[in-house]
Amino acid sequence: MKYPILTQCPVCDHSLYAIKLQCGHCHTTIENKFELSKLAQLAPEQLEFIITFLVSRGNIKEVEKELGISYPTVRGKLNEIIIALGYEPQKKQVTDESKVISMLQSGNITADEALEMLKDNQGGREEDE
Repeated sequence: MKYPILTQCPVCDHSLYAIKLQCGHCHTTIENKFELSKLAQLAPEQLEFIITFLVSRGNIKEVEKELGISYPTVRGKLNEIIIALGYEPQKKQVTDESKVISMLQSGNITADEALEMLKDNQGGREEDE
C-alpha cells in the first residue's frame, strides 16, 4: 500500500526530508538526504487547488465554476499558496474601470465581483493619494 509522503514532522511541525528511495520494479534502494520540492510541501487542499487551476489553464472563471467559489476566494487561495511557496504575492494593481466593465459584459466576472473590484480600485486610489 502506498501512503502520501509526510512533509511536516508530527512532533515539532518542522519540515521533513526523505532518507531512502526505492525502485518499485527492481527494488534498488538509494539512501541520502533528499529535499522535497516546494510543491510537495503544500497541503493536500492547496495541491488540489493548483491542479484545478492548471487544468483550467489559469482561467479564474473556470476555477470558480469547478470549485463553486467566488473570484475573490480564488485570488485569496492563490495568494495563500504563493506565500506558502515562499514568495510574495503581487501588490494589488489598480484596475481600469473600463476593463472591469468589459470583463462584466463578456461574462468573465459577475456583477458582485465587478463591484468588489471597483471597491478595491477605490481603496488603491485613496492609498496612492
